[in-house]
Amino acid sequence: MRPIGNVSVSHEERHGPRPGAHDGAPMRVGRKSGTGPIGLGFRALKGGGVVVGVVVDEGDPRVVLSTFLPTAAKGDRLALEPYRVAYEMKRGPDGGASTEAAAAVAEGHKRQGELAAQGLGDIVRKLRDAGCQSVIAALLVNRAGWITDALAYSLSWPEHVPIAEGLAVRDALRLACGRYGLEVAEIDEKSLHEVASEQLRLSPHDMDVRLKSLGATVGRPWRREQKLACLSAWVTVAALQ
Repeated sequence: MRPIGNVSVSHEERHGPRPGAHDGAPMRVGRKSGTGPIGLGFRALKGGGVVVGVVVDEGDPRVVLSTFLPTAAKGDRLALEPYRVAYEMKRGPDGGASTEAAAAVAEGHKRQGELAAQGLGDIVRKLRDAGCQSVIAALLVNRAGWITDALAYSLSWPEHVPIAEGLAVRDALRLACGRYGLEVAEIDEKSLHEVASEQLRLSPHDMDVRLKSLGATVGRPWRREQKLACLSAWVTVAALQ
């Protein structure tokens, strides 16, 4: 099985956030988060996900949270890249995954889910303390949903490994959202801007200007990942109104 052309992997998904992408960036919650619904946009990266919270007041979006939700503790390689660890292990008699590799991936998934749930719990509590009672999640996904056996897929070709790692992080984010009863809207990242432009009735240029101005209210980092997470949250909340 060779790499599938329509499944792309960003630098961040393959290698993790760029230097400084979330170092020293604690969770920021707006002082007046309001009582309306808040959308939490999640964009998976290696080692966790960017999370941006958005509320919409009379049609105007406002960022009330920007943070990074880790799925791997520092130094925990198994949680950071379970499929890379499995890829480097001895194969089974049939050339597929060994029992040990499957167990390693399962343990990595468990650690990812537990850490993501712990971090999301802190986020939800702080948001509710700030007045946000209704929370909905927007999870950005790619077109790799057809992969049903991520371990076998990752072992079949080296380039498949980072794709499987991204799927694992998304699964951890889904698990965390489910733990706290959050409704999850999954949005295809490739079509996000097209959908947002139509739903928000903004041209691509105007949408980009709005996203940049929203970033100015929360400070750095405000890279492509934060903008995507922000836009997904904005679209999801706007659809409720």
